[in-house]
Amino acid sequence: MDFSVSEEQQLIIKTTRDFVRQELVPHEREVESSGVLREELWRPLKAKAINAGLYAANMPTEAGGAGLDAVSWVLYEKELGYTNYALQYTCVARPSNILLACAGAQREQYLLPTVRGERVECLAMTEPQAGSDLRSMRATAVQRGGDFIINGTKHFISHADHADFVILFAASGEESSARGKRKLITAFLVDRGTPGFEVRPGYQNVSHRGYNNCILEFSDCRVPATAVLGEVHRGFEVANTWLGATRLQVAANCLGRAERALECAKQWAAERVQFGQQIGKFQGISFKLADMAVELRAAELLTLEAAWKLDQGTASDMDMAVAKLKASEMLAMVADEALQIHGGMGLMSDLPLERIWRDARIERIWDGTSEVQRHIISRALLRPLGA
Repeated sequence: MDFSVSEEQQLIIKTTRDFVRQELVPHEREVESSGVLREELWRPLKAKAINAGLYAANMPTEAGGAGLDAVSWVLYEKELGYTNYALQYTCVARPSNILLACAGAQREQYLLPTVRGERVECLAMTEPQAGSDLRSMRATAVQRGGDFIINGTKHFISHADHADFVILFAASGEESSARGKRKLITAFLVDRGTPGFEVRPGYQNVSHRGYNNCILEFSDCRVPATAVLGEVHRGFEVANTWLGATRLQVAANCLGRAERALECAKQWAAERVQFGQQIGKFQGISFKLADMAVELRAAELLTLEAAWKLDQGTASDMDMAVAKLKASEMLAMVADEALQIHGGMGLMSDLPLERIWRDARIERIWDGTSEVQRHIISRALLRPLGA
């Protein structure tokens, strides 16, 4: 594994870092205080990101993306993680690579315009009664003639409020397994405005202000067979191409946020004077900084290792789970300790720490909880031994 950063990667880091800090960071206070990312704000910023070549950088060149290798992509994601999530994800979107399963007319209708920034997708898996246990989803897609009739509810659907279409997963049948009947899942592309499909406001969230979740209601929503993404009953195969990548994305974003929190803590420890000396000279503070730096370094190396393996074609679900678990739990620790070092000032909105602290909480839940990641890791350890 080569630990050096190429000139091209250095350019990617610098271009992304400059854009984030010059174009996005100045708007953090507005989004955090209002809880709203105004369309008049994000549209011109999105155009700037497209012009800078930062938009859809995760997608391959044949689809119109930047075609970054996994290591370069992680370095890019780390820089984006520095700022408010609503700003960085809306203005510098990275479309779901599930869309690479688009075939035929779907490429012109969904994949290519999404990569160009002309359309926006959202992903609908989670339901009120089916979070981590996707096989228990109740939303159904029943084949009727040449169409499918979809019924059910999805919730916690990120940025559905300004998405043009949804990548929907629904139960489309059953099959026998060693544990009895289990549901078969199919993925669909459903345009907003399709009769029987309604987007409703979701829940108020403590994390990621301005980045909204929504509730999707499907009531006898009829879609043609051409709306199937991938193959009928093979939705999990489609989803698995995405889950590993999105967990790596979460890990990389956590690195950027933790690095910012550590920077704030170091600066405060060097400048704040109590009892006649800088607080960084007290062992109680200096050891916190040391532990934060060690945890951040460990998480970064695990994330880069997973990315490197992805580039080599050797990455496993366990590699992605290790990176996501370590980075998300590291961020929680670093954010909390950075806030503690600042004392009461850390809770004030004048500094980014209270936002980083709040935003850190969701990272151990979405895209697979910490418990799910531990399950993946433990299964990978025990299955070769027959346990």
